[in-house]
Amino acid sequence: MVKEPAWVMQKKEKIFWGWYIVAGAFLVMAVNYGTRYCFGVFVKPISDEHGWSRSVISLAATINMMVYSIGAIFVGRMLDRIAPLWIMTIGAIIAAAGYILTGFIDTPFSFYLTYGLLVGLGAAGMGVVVCSSSVGKWFIKMRGVALGIATMGISFGTMTLTPLTGYLCEYFSWRIGLFVLGIITFVVGIAVSQTLMHKTQPEAYGLLPDGDKIALPVQLSNLPVINRVSSAVVFRDIRFWTLAICHGLIIMVVMSVFVHQVAYAMDNNIENITAATSLAAVSMTGFFGQFFFGWLSDRMHDPKYAYFLGILFLLTGMILLFYAHSVTTLYLYAIIYGFGYGSLAPILPIIVADRFGRHVLGSIYGLLTFFIGIGGSIGPILGGIIYDKLGSYQYLWGINIAILAGISLIILNLKKGNQFKAGSSD
Repeated sequence: MVKEPAWVMQKKEKIFWGWYIVAGAFLVMAVNYGTRYCFGVFVKPISDEHGWSRSVISLAATINMMVYSIGAIFVGRMLDRIAPLWIMTIGAIIAAAGYILTGFIDTPFSFYLTYGLLVGLGAAGMGVVVCSSSVGKWFIKMRGVALGIATMGISFGTMTLTPLTGYLCEYFSWRIGLFVLGIITFVVGIAVSQTLMHKTQPEAYGLLPDGDKIALPVQLSNLPVINRVSSAVVFRDIRFWTLAICHGLIIMVVMSVFVHQVAYAMDNNIENITAATSLAAVSMTGFFGQFFFGWLSDRMHDPKYAYFLGILFLLTGMILLFYAHSVTTLYLYAIIYGFGYGSLAPILPIIVADRFGRHVLGSIYGLLTFFIGIGGSIGPILGGIIYDKLGSYQYLWGINIAILAGISLIILNLKKGNQFKAGSSD
């Protein structure tokens, strides 16, 4: 009998290593996004102490998103060549330093430097580009479920850390809240990355995606040669720009809500901890949405339909938020909007791998995240400016509703096309 090549037979391991990558990605994203999405809890306390306007404070979140987006380009390309271990470790150290130093701010400039620059840069090393791309390289048939489970960490982190942060701000101080977030980022980020995230992709270790024993034709066609693709080739593809613009606008909506939702609730005489807990409620239903939409995408012939359904949930939630002047309506919004929000993190890397190829997932996802981040950076400052000028968030919510309605129709027309071939360089 002819012995099969090493890359055809999986090593005899009790658990396929890809699931360790999923676990690591879950924990890192829980810490990274759980801490960043606590920003809304700090808006009113910082404003009350320093007398800064909402737009001045929101600019820190905007700078954070811009730095995060620029960093995503570089970490995405690095990830197609090296393991995520040191990318995540360095990111955790920088982000933790940023949170702790933000507790000592006394000027807007120092705020922008610590939270905007340092936390944004560190977050890029622990973000969805690194985590989801790492997971996506280890799975084909079960990619949706794997990414759905991994991205559930985003909601898990948010729904556990926002109430904690609200409690710390209420009974201690917002500075103590930031210090605690920094310590959590440092300890968990480094421990997880050093133990679980030191492998690149299955073929490099004589394994196959999904833990399969025998290579299938679809897997053979996905075996990487050189994990590079020319940016010029990417920029000529209309599918790339459709995803960049549509998802960028969606993230603009999401970031405007995350930064201003708590302040909006408090403006409607909903007390601090309850308002912060509504943000956790968004993440709680998002937790289930992330698994559901990942699972659903594996069962649809085109994941864009799962994407479309997620946007419809977001749209319905935004309409409810427009009328959310009571705790009941606020939580109803949180449940529906949160479920739709759960579609975003798993769906984008699934669509990227489906449209462009698994071997260049990090590079393409990194480029997309840069453009998406531009939209995300506009959301917080747009909300701050609208509130400062018009004295209400209702106008912001109306803009968000119109954007989501338009995008839901555009996504239905997203074409499949051919996957990129590995090996082309800049």
